[in-house]
Amino acid sequence: MTNAPEPRRTWVYPLEVKGKFQRIHRATGLALQVILVGLPWLLVKGYPAVQFDLTARRAYVLGAIFTAQDTVFLVIMGLLEAFSLFLFTALFGRLWCGFACPQTVYLEEWVRPIETFFEGKRGARMARDKGPWTAEKAARKAAKWTAFALLAGVVSMSFMSWFAGARPLWTGHASGGTYAVTLFLGGVMFWDFAWFREQFCNYLCPYARFQGALTDPQSLVVSYQVSLGEPRRGEGACIDCKKCVAACPQGIDIREGFQLECITCGRCIDACDDVLGKKGEEGLIRYTPLVPGPTIRPRTVAYAAILLALLTAFAAMMANRHDLVADISRAPGTLFNIDADGWTRNTYLMRVTNNSHEEAEFDVSVEGLPTDTKLDVSPIKLSPSSTATVPVIVRLSPGEAAARTLPFVVRVANGHDQVLLSTTFKTSEG
Repeated sequence: MTNAPEPRRTWVYPLEVKGKFQRIHRATGLALQVILVGLPWLLVKGYPAVQFDLTARRAYVLGAIFTAQDTVFLVIMGLLEAFSLFLFTALFGRLWCGFACPQTVYLEEWVRPIETFFEGKRGARMARDKGPWTAEKAARKAAKWTAFALLAGVVSMSFMSWFAGARPLWTGHASGGTYAVTLFLGGVMFWDFAWFREQFCNYLCPYARFQGALTDPQSLVVSYQVSLGEPRRGEGACIDCKKCVAACPQGIDIREGFQLECITCGRCIDACDDVLGKKGEEGLIRYTPLVPGPTIRPRTVAYAAILLALLTAFAAMMANRHDLVADISRAPGTLFNIDADGWTRNTYLMRVTNNSHEEAEFDVSVEGLPTDTKLDVSPIKLSPSSTATVPVIVRLSPGEAAARTLPFVVRVANGHDQVLLSTTFKTSEG
């Protein structure tokens, strides 16, 4: 018994189409590319508008500086993005895939136009690929792949600018490891542009896998109006021109019903509208729910409620957020020491972070201990986005230690902001 040969990939040659959904795609694609390429170059208060500096464990987001101590803010921002995706998917289906996903945007706005420029339109490409290798075919392929490599390099550099900073990366001042990662990502992107393409959406993209859990029969999907179109070439309006199939970048026939591979890009809708519009008829493919129903339903209400709660929490936390971040802990070792003069000494380590965009000096004082308490701490002066850990020594006179544990507060201030740190003073009493 011989094993059946592995099925070969069927190459997809999407037909060029024009229409309202392709105009929308062009607008959203342009906006996405401006964000991807432009934001890391934009400066807000002297820092990148967006940069996730993993090495320094610091993030810059539109003028705000987040450190490792602000992880909760980054978690909430991630949850906001996730539940926004859940809500819009429940309402409008896979619009992200069709109109905003970088994979779709770069394939439609750059990869396919480059391919058309070097190899011609759909029919010419199909005929040439079926034919033998010639010098002309090799030259066209080489030129196309060179353009893909340049595109992959630019996209990879733009993506890494979000992490390494646009100016150091593009001027050759980033680390060798950063350029190695950039080169690797560029190679993956070239492979995707040149060969993998729609297979990413079909086999690798996790969103395609769990979209079924996010949608319901009332979510908008691209669907063929069977009642109007069938039977084909007969009483139905479908003339079986197959232009919707030729235009699909996923290589599916939408007339066979809803399919997991569909990214709801609307190309088949524009193709059908173009053909039947010339006959004065309405297209047979539309954005419609599989089952008509209300927009407001338990799933969308739940997603919207969670989103509102996250937004409220994020706004409240940002309103109470300090540019000054500090924490204090007892220094390792004994709880207290009795000095030669009889005073009780406690030693702490205080970590102070300046999340502002200006150099700042910090004053430290204690509250809740007797007035003759002695505080020993070095002057603290921090540049923007920097952190320092300093020892703090608190001494209490012999007659004042009336209890084993004395709660008190360490006040850290820089003139326009302050943080109160609660801790305890340990003595030999009790």
